Amino acid sequence: MIKQDIVNLIASRIDTTKVKAEDSVECVLESLRQAMKRGERIELRGFGVFLVKPRKSGVGRNPRSGRVVPIPAGKTVRFKPGKSIKAVKPQH
Repeated sequence: MIKQDIVNLIASRIDTTKVKAEDSVECVLESLRQAMKRGERIELRGFGVFLVKPRKSGVGRNPRSGRVVPIPAGKTVRFKPGKSIKAVKPQH
């Protein structure tokens, strides 16, 4: 599923235009982006939790040349699924 699929689904479910639905989706996503930039924990009950965690610096290797490449410290986003998502069995 991509963002446009979500926009189409919302537009049909609440009987609104795709433009208004896209504005709403974009507003939610921008709010999430800003919260993550501030390092905040985002909890969506029944769905899951997004966490911003620090990532240590390290050393990697260029697979072509074999040269050692430093990897700087940074931040990464982790998603911890809620109980309702954990209960869903994957389809093959």
